[in-house]
Amino acid sequence: MIMKTRVYLCLITSLFFILSITNAQHKSKGMGIPDDFISLFNGKDLTHWKVPEGDNGHWKILDGVIDYDAESEAVRDKSLWTEKSYRDFILFVDWRIKATPWKNTSVPLILPSGLHKLNEKGKEIKMVVPDSDSGIMLRGTPKCQTNIWCWPIGSGEVYGYRMDRSLSPEVRRAVTPRYNADHNIGEWNTFKITLVRNLLTVELNGHIVIEDAELPGLPQEGPIGLQHHGHKVDGEWASPPSLVQFRNIHIKEL
Repeated sequence: MIMKTRVYLCLITSLFFILSITNAQHKSKGMGIPDDFISLFNGKDLTHWKVPEGDNGHWKILDGVIDYDAESEAVRDKSLWTEKSYRDFILFVDWRIKATPWKNTSVPLILPSGLHKLNEKGKEIKMVVPDSDSGIMLRGTPKCQTNIWCWPIGSGEVYGYRMDRSLSPEVRRAVTPRYNADHNIGEWNTFKITLVRNLLTVELNGHIVIEDAELPGLPQEGPIGLQHHGHKVDGEWASPPSLVQFRNIHIKEL
């Protein structure tokens, strides 16, 4: 009986040890990310990233994640960019919206075509949603970003291309999410972004929302950016702020 008890205790101890190691690996590497991916964030500092000059601590590390309060004091570009430029790649990024203090009163009802639905008077239908706004910018181009926001169309949309009326209906339709795959506001989400030549696929929380979308005019290479958005007037938000956090950022060049 004593021998059996000792065996059970050893087995339980070994199991807890294995689980603790596995949990630590998942926390540092990210769930479901292959071993041949390179980490762009070590959970401790902003190595691999260019902090905007004059930012004054608004892009920072908080509890092991990249935290931003949307109030960078940089005079020019306030976004956070990688030091390295990339061509073709697969990118994993965990992100979450922390808060939505600003209410957007002009959010359109977006159709699958990427166009905005009109009412019987030919005017765009507008709705009010709590809204914060950021995105993952690709190849150094703000126009090419997978949106992070609270619009009903869902995150992953490439706003700069969808709203470009000089582009074909096929291009604008392809950069419009198939459906909203976002988790609830405040919860963590995972992007898997694949960019090959000028074709973009975005997987959000295990669902493909953009697939092989053509991006005309996209540069051949450039850095990856975490977008700043929003500004205040008289101490109050006057546009959707990028009150966001990021973690588990991993890339594989193709």
